[in-house]
Amino acid sequence: MDTVGGSNNRKGRPNYPAEFKHRLATAACEPGVSVSKLAQQHGLNANMLFKWRRDLRAGLLTEPGPQSAQLLPVVVQSTPTLPALSGTMASARVIEIVIADAVVRVSTGADAALLQLVLNSLRT
Repeated sequence: MDTVGGSNNRKGRPNYPAEFKHRLATAACEPGVSVSKLAQQHGLNANMLFKWRRDLRAGLLTEPGPQSAQLLPVVVQSTPTLPALSGTMASARVIEIVIADAVVRVSTGADAALLQLVLNSLRT
C-alpha cells in the first residue's frame, strides 16, 4: 500500500482521498495490528491514523463510492393546531437535529455561521 496524498488549499497539509483513509482505518482495526507501525509504513502521523480509526468506528468515515451515499431517517412531528398565538410565539419555530448523542435545537433567527460551526464540531 503506497501513501496517496493530494494537495489541498492549505499549505503543507495533504488531503488524503476518502478511499485511502477508509482502507487504512479498516486495516488499523484488525486484531494485532500496530497502528503506530501502520502509520509509519505509510508516512503518516500515528495520531492521524488513530483519528481515522475513531471516525470509522463512529460511522463518520464511510467507504467511498456509489454505495457511500445514505439517507438519514427523518421524523416529522406534527404539533397540534393552537388558537391564535401571540406574535413572538407564532414566529418561534424550532428545528431539532440529533447527531449521535448530541441534540441541537435551532430556532428562528439563529446565526448561520454559528450553526455551521456547531454542526462541524459535532462531526469531528
